[in-house]
Formats: sequence, C-alpha cells, structure tokens
Amino acid sequence: MKQISRRDFGTTLAKGVGGAALLATTPMACAMGNAQNKKKLGIALVGLGSYSTYQLAPALLDTEHCYLAGIVTGTSEKEQIWADNYAIPKANIYNYQNFDTIAKNNTIDIVYVVLPNSMHADFCIRAARAGKHVICEKPMAITVPECDAIINACKKANVKLGMGYRLHSEPYTQEVKRFVKEKTFGAVNYITADAAYRSSSNPDQWRLNKKLSGGGALMNMGVYAIQSIIYGTGENPNSVSAQEFSTRPEYFKETDETITAQFEFPSGAVGNIMTSHNARANRLYASCDHGWFELDPASTYIPLAGRTSNGKLEFPQESQQKLQMDDFAEHILYGKPNRAPGEMGRRDMVIVEAIYESIAQGGKKIDFDFKPEYGFGG
Repeated sequence: MKQISRRDFGTTLAKGVGGAALLATTPMACAMGNAQNKKKLGIALVGLGSYSTYQLAPALLDTEHCYLAGIVTGTSEKEQIWADNYAIPKANIYNYQNFDTIAKNNTIDIVYVVLPNSMHADFCIRAARAGKHVICEKPMAITVPECDAIINACKKANVKLGMGYRLHSEPYTQEVKRFVKEKTFGAVNYITADAAYRSSSNPDQWRLNKKLSGGGALMNMGVYAIQSIIYGTGENPNSVSAQEFSTRPEYFKETDETITAQFEFPSGAVGNIMTSHNARANRLYASCDHGWFELDPASTYIPLAGRTSNGKLEFPQESQQKLQMDDFAEHILYGKPNRAPGEMGRRDMVIVEAIYESIAQGGKKIDFDFKPEYGFGG
C-alpha cells in the first residue's frame, strides 16, 4: 500500500483535528516536579491529536513510573501551548523532520507513537533505531509485513516494544481474564463482542482517509472486538468468516462502515464480532458451561461496568492510560510481564487481514495457524 507523506498528513490534519484539538488549558506546570527522579522514565508523545491531548497527557500527570518528557508534533502552534502546560523544555520538543535527533536526548526513554495508522511503522522503527523503547498505538500498522518490520527493528536495537492496548491494564478486563484462566464459570462455549460508534461530524477526518487509516471501522474499533473475544476465551482463533455492510456510501467513500465476523476456536467455542463507524455498541458477553459473564460497556475509557451470573462486578476506576503506561514502564524498569507485546499487535493484524480477505472472497472461511500461546502477553 502506498504510504502517505508527512506533508499529506499535515494537510489532512489541518482539515480535521489539526488546529482545533489543541490543549485544554489547565495549570499543569507542576507536573514535571519528579522529572529528575531516575526511577521514572521519560515519555515523548509523537502526535498531539485528541488522544494525546485528552487522555495520554493528563494520565501522565498521575503515573508513578513515567512522566511526560517530550513531544513530537507537525503543528508548530502546539509547541508553546504544550511547553507551557506541561513544563516541557525546548530541547525536548521535536517535529517530524528532526525527530531522529531524539537519539541524543537521555531524558527521553520511551517514544509513544500516536499518529495515523499509516505512519506507525515509520516512526516506531525510527524510534527503535534511536535507542528508545516503543509504545505503538493500535492498530500496530496497516500490514503484517509492517508489523514484522517494527518487531525486528526493536529486537535489533534491543529495546522494548509494547502496544497501546490500555484494557489489559484495567481491572474489569483483568477479571475477565481471571474467569477464563480459572474456569470460574466453566469452559466458554459462545462469545460475542461489539465495538462501534457513529461517525457523522467530520467527513475530512483522517480515519475516513484510507491512505492514512489503512481501513475503516475494523482497523479502529474492530481491534477492540477482536481483542475481547480472544482474552474472553483465552484462545487464538482457528478460523474466521466475515461480511461487510454499508448504508452510507456517500459518507464512507473509502473505508469500511460496518463489519461482522464469525470465529471458531480450538476448544470448540464459537464467537461473533460486530464493528462499525455507523452504530453505537460496546459489549462483551460470554456464555459458559456453568454461567456467563458480561462487560457493558467493555472498551470505553472509563467507567467500564460488568456483571456475571453470580452478580455485579465493581472495581475502583482509574485512568486506563495511566495504568497502561505504568505497566510498560515497570516492564522496562523491573522486568515485569509485558501485558501487550508487539507480537500481540501483529497477531491482531493477521486477523484483520484475514477478515478483509474473507470479505473479498464472499465470506469464505479463512484458517489460522497460531501457536497456542501466541500473542497473549503478561
């Protein structure tokens, strides 16, 4: 697939969130008080769109093992706003052209790539070559070979690689994984996951531009649904069949609007997913031998909610991004398990490509050959 240039990205961004999603001005200059603490790792955010602005950066005010050390942006107007609000020194502010000089900056330990999907591989590989640990936002890339290139670059540079899969660090998802591991309700027989929202506000957003996104709802929300049925069964699938639907082709001109897919698992369990940019849905449900469990909502930022055949689930609410970034920092600092390694992101891209292949072949069943433990993380 042809890659889009940074200039093209800047043009598209200017039409969409570019100047609009700058930083909400709040007094945050004290955030860097512990910046010199060597037990806290410095993170640089690459791409300052809405997710960095409203989720990652605020979370980094509360993290225990990492902090916001730097930024990389293609919008010069954002530089001073972020510098003022997060006390970021000028030496730790980069653009897309001088990004590679980050290799000389010892205060930055981790690079978190939060750019449009088509730019993930480029900046993850460059970050690894600069000697920085890498967090890659989902999806990992727009092709499986790009995922391989990222993994190989990180291995060659001897740096850690994690996916921005925040849900693996939050308590409701961890409880689901415990149910599956301990067979609290017996074996899972049937599982379904929906992950969808209605897009209608901005037809020029980068997610509707296939050069930038690599795909539509499946590459965005669909990753959550795929993840859900995998940690909700504790298995990687044997096969998938898929279908695509469009009711608003005038709006979704280049990217998929709604996709459904059916999975078979080694244990005999079966599963369904639905993902869409034209509907609202956010649920995980599993039927087991001796009961059931459910998260609804299952993948929002906060709060999640859950119940089982035994009753309601309740856990304290914390920023999922805070928990995720602290978990990755502890993986680097103390050797704790990597909850979402790069291989997990690659596995999900294998499944995404298989879904698109099944659709192209009229719903044909596509088989997988995953190792039993492949891509589960810590």
